[in-house]
Formats: sequence, structure tokens, C-alpha cells
Amino acid sequence: MHTPHDTDFICLEHINHAYAMGASRQAVLHDVSLSIPAGQSCAIVGASGSGKSTLLNLIGLLDEPTSGRVVLEGQDMTRANAESRAIARNRIVGFVFQSFNLLPRLTALDNVALPLLYRGIAQQQARQAARLQLERVGLAERGHHCPADLSGGQRQRVAIARALVGAPSLLLADEPTGNLDSKTAQGIITLLLSLNRKCGATLVVVTHDGGIAGRMARCIQVIDGRVVDTRHG
Repeated sequence: MHTPHDTDFICLEHINHAYAMGASRQAVLHDVSLSIPAGQSCAIVGASGSGKSTLLNLIGLLDEPTSGRVVLEGQDMTRANAESRAIARNRIVGFVFQSFNLLPRLTALDNVALPLLYRGIAQQQARQAARLQLERVGLAERGHHCPADLSGGQRQRVAIARALVGAPSLLLADEPTGNLDSKTAQGIITLLLSLNRKCGATLVVVTHDGGIAGRMARCIQVIDGRVVDTRHG
């Protein structure tokens, strides 16, 4: 399912990115070139406003660079149209956000099944796949509870199950422990790293926590929109 570990799964070439600020533009990323092999666990760290979340959004095809190339799983996605980008996000990328982004009126089971329903998969089949993912993250007994009835750690596990249900090659997590206590946070990171090893999915985590970054195979630091690449070990 996943590309070999010795190939570059993510490749950014001379990326610049700026946001419109009225009549002017605010530069956020400056000439970023970066590659991440398939299956690697990687942290992106940096001060608030350094550009780390922007970098993650470019990797996850939520945004487009002002200039440069974004190649994901061998496909040049730089100027892909909105439909192609949406299809690639749904089939290649699983997202985990700090705020969980669960739909409050849906049960945990139906929240997890949702990405498969977007693919046109039958509800019964999608729910069966969702049950397997909830079991994988230790929430098999909580599938019929709505998010309001779950703890923060449980909601994040539901979000991880939702990210995994489509068997993504790339798992992106933006401050996934930001709303959790330290013990729960460590449990979530342990779960993500376990899934990274078992599934072979490339894992990229934006975090401000040096302890969490230290648990990844690699750390990429963003300073004022420029990348300083540091490897562990």
C-alpha cells in the first residue's frame, strides 16, 4: 500500500509563500526545500508565527505555495485544480487537529466513518471500517457516544481513528496534544508513533513541545519562515 521507505514521499522545492494583507503581502515561508522519506516520523517545531503550520498546510494540500513545487507521493500537486487536491487529500492524507474537529451531532462511529462516505462507500461498509479503527485506538465501547460525552483524550483518539479510516499514506497532526494534559498527551503521541510503525504511514507532527519532538525520528525547525533541518541519532 505504502511507498518504499527509501523513497521521498514528500518533496518541497524552493517554496515561497505569502498571504495578502490588504494592498501588501506578508511573506511567511522563504525558499524552503525539504524532503521526507516514506514511513518517517517527523516533528516540525518553531515559535508562534514562524510558519510551521503554514508548512504543514502546504504539505497537506490545504494551501498552495506562492512559488516553488510541492510533490506528494510522486505527484506534482503544485498547480493541481481544487478537485484533484481534494481527491488527493481524501485518499492520501489523514489529518489530526488540536481542536479535534469532530461533528458534535454525530456519534464517534459516524464521525470516523465520514471520510469513507465522502468517497461514496456504502454506509454499512464505512461503519464496519470505522468500528475497526475505534477498536485500534482503544475506543471500541464508545462508538455510540457523541463528542460531548467523551473526554479530551477520547475525542482526540476518535479524531485519529477518523484520520486512519481511509488507510492514508500520510498522517499530519497539527498540535494534536495542545488541548490535553501532559499524561494524556504522551499517550496520544505513543499511539501515533505505534500506528506509524505498524501501518508504515509517514507521520508529520507540528508541536511546540520539545519532549514530543524528541520522540520523533527527525525534527525540522522553522525560524522566521526558513527551515533548519535537524535529525535525531
